[in-house]
Amino acid sequence: MSGGSILGLVQPRERDLGGFSVRRILPSPGRQMVGPFIFLDHMGPAEFAAGSGVDVRPHPHIGLATVTWLFEGSLFHRDSLGFAQEIVPGEVNWMTAGRGIVHSERTPPAARRGPSRLHGMQCWVALPRDAEETAPAFEHLTAGALPRRTGDGVDCTVIAGTALGLTSPVATLSPMGYAAVTLAPGRELVVGPEHEERAAYVAEGDLDVDGTRVAAGTLALLQPQASVRLRAITACRCMVLGGAPADGPRHIWWNFVSSRAERIEQAKADWQAGRFPAVPGEDEFIPLPSG
Repeated sequence: MSGGSILGLVQPRERDLGGFSVRRILPSPGRQMVGPFIFLDHMGPAEFAAGSGVDVRPHPHIGLATVTWLFEGSLFHRDSLGFAQEIVPGEVNWMTAGRGIVHSERTPPAARRGPSRLHGMQCWVALPRDAEETAPAFEHLTAGALPRRTGDGVDCTVIAGTALGLTSPVATLSPMGYAAVTLAPGRELVVGPEHEERAAYVAEGDLDVDGTRVAAGTLALLQPQASVRLRAITACRCMVLGGAPADGPRHIWWNFVSSRAERIEQAKADWQAGRFPAVPGEDEFIPLPSG
């Protein structure tokens, strides 16, 4: 689909990650990236019985930054730098993998004492070529540290980069914008042309994008160099993302992203041989996939 303000629509693929549903939006067969965003997952909403939850064992990353944003629930992050951090709605975890990091994500013990829910977004930002081998890092920001604009049925929080006239303090390595938006029925938001590549993912509700209805679970790729009006047909939750086009193609395999295919092969060999750093307090790990 093309024409008007929409360049195309991306429908996610369902993935079962062992007890909870994920909608894999990027990469898709027709579109690998939007700006630096090379991976985008919509998690849940998932419901867990008491005593159960998410248990993503330690696994490695290179060449990217991971970004976690929750609508409901909580997750506990541990990594090979020694960071241990719970994240709840309104906060952001930004983990720069660079030349290599290992982390786990689990439902916190307190949340397992009774039934719990998890709903949110996870994405990867491909690092620019001159920063792919940067030192790994982790940053957590509380809700009060993120810029937010509310009023007249519109609520916008900028998670990273610059979007909707606001700039997040998260330390990014390339021009980008990532924002969480909620709209009451009939309310509107204009997305300006500040980034060359832009998209809006509808997590809940129905959105009108300059006259085209976009249903929940759909990523609308927006035409460049134009302001685009988003209007909520029903109460709507969406993510607005984008940035400058990537500085060249990227290879993606499992949890690894790189501009060089041989670097992916090196990361595979390093994980297989146990050369990545360990996560303190964790003795499990996800083996290298065979495929």
